[in-house]
Amino acid sequence: MHERSSVDDLAERLRKELNRYSPGGKLPSSRALVERFRVSPVTVSRALAQLAAEGLVVTRPGAGAFRARPRPAIASTGDTSWQEIALSADAATEAVPRTVDASGVLVSLAAPPPGVVEFNGGYLHPSLQPERAMGAALSRAGRRPGAWSRPPMEGLPELREWFARGIGGAIGAAEVLVAAGGQAALTTALRALAPPGAPVLVESPTYPGMLAIARAAGLRPVPVPVDPDGVKPELLADAFRATGARVFVCQPLFQNPTGAVLAPERRGEVLRIARDAGAFVVEDDFVRRLVHEDAGPLPRPLAAEDPDGVVVHVGSLTKATSPSFRVSALAARGPVLDRLRAIQVVDTFFVPRPLQEAALELVGSPAWPRHLRTVSAELKARRDTMTAALRLRLPELALPHIPFGGYHLWARLPDGTDESAFTAAALRAGVAVTPGRPYYSAEPPAAQIRLSFAAVAGTQEITEGVRRLAAAHDEVRA
Repeated sequence: MHERSSVDDLAERLRKELNRYSPGGKLPSSRALVERFRVSPVTVSRALAQLAAEGLVVTRPGAGAFRARPRPAIASTGDTSWQEIALSADAATEAVPRTVDASGVLVSLAAPPPGVVEFNGGYLHPSLQPERAMGAALSRAGRRPGAWSRPPMEGLPELREWFARGIGGAIGAAEVLVAAGGQAALTTALRALAPPGAPVLVESPTYPGMLAIARAAGLRPVPVPVDPDGVKPELLADAFRATGARVFVCQPLFQNPTGAVLAPERRGEVLRIARDAGAFVVEDDFVRRLVHEDAGPLPRPLAAEDPDGVVVHVGSLTKATSPSFRVSALAARGPVLDRLRAIQVVDTFFVPRPLQEAALELVGSPAWPRHLRTVSAELKARRDTMTAALRLRLPELALPHIPFGGYHLWARLPDGTDESAFTAAALRAGVAVTPGRPYYSAEPPAAQIRLSFAAVAGTQEITEGVRRLAAAHDEVRA
């Protein structure tokens, strides 16, 4: 982190001095910059590379760095209004218009302004990410023989085998495809399993990114309610009968946003109902590696208990590592695997081999189990801190379920509270939260918010964030 700060600082100082040099003029040598600014040669090299990427500097091997010549004036913007007709011309003939609304996804991806407590984040805080282990793994991976050649289209055999062992059951390496993160794997699965205009059953509430995938593919999400024990089997059966759907997307473990775990007595029922309907179950097993320290043994993935190829399994390394470590598994048995493979190849070709090699290096290193143990303990401490702070300062917020895995709490606002007004008041108070509305494919039953405890710096920031939330609540209720 210190090195990154030094690079940014030096780049900014050099940026301000560029006007001293005429276009094409030579900047001081790297050695002179090292001595003048008292930084390392690596910092100088990276700062100059940053300015070169911005088009401000040109570097020439053996000659040095030079101020870039001004770019030609950009022509005035043309008239793009014609695109409104072109983009909507087919909407009248589409059963479900394939408009893309990414707002529900961007809520957990956008960085809040400085000073704002990030209760809306969807990934581990940098202090929880295995940055050193990932860096070492990437360095080792880059030196592996053939690391920069094209990988097998399905993924490296050793990585597929590692994912298969984690799933268990009858799933072997041959049934696993390596994909570029869970979002990409879900996109491939829905495109493979349902034609445009078809219904797709989803949990209610559910992950907004999955709803966005479905709608962008022209599918019609149909909600099936969940409770603290997961999806309700009788309502799932009713939904299959009423819609004729052939796909059900679920998160059986630490469901997003409720944190629910599909109860043991419901697991077999869900598979039986889907099998009787001639339908697939897409299992999004996204946070299995973010189990809390006080959790008991985890249930196996649904795919491990499925001999008939009903389940299409998605599992990812991203949530337990970094948002940029986009490596996941897409597993299935039977003819559907060929369709999944074909769509993935057409869409993305393959996951870059250096990233796959780095994943192998990471999960095979002693640092990996240590990292998972550290995160497990830290998430429990953060969950407990947030739960206690909410009960002390905001007892009006209902917490129907306290999960033992994942990275967030799902809270119900007091009856009569305007969800949008509360979210806006929270941001004014200096804390960003995720509104509940985007998690529903139909009208929500109540005003709700999702509160992440993984994206903040630590327990002190959680306590301060809840204090700010209480101030926002007082403002809205005043």
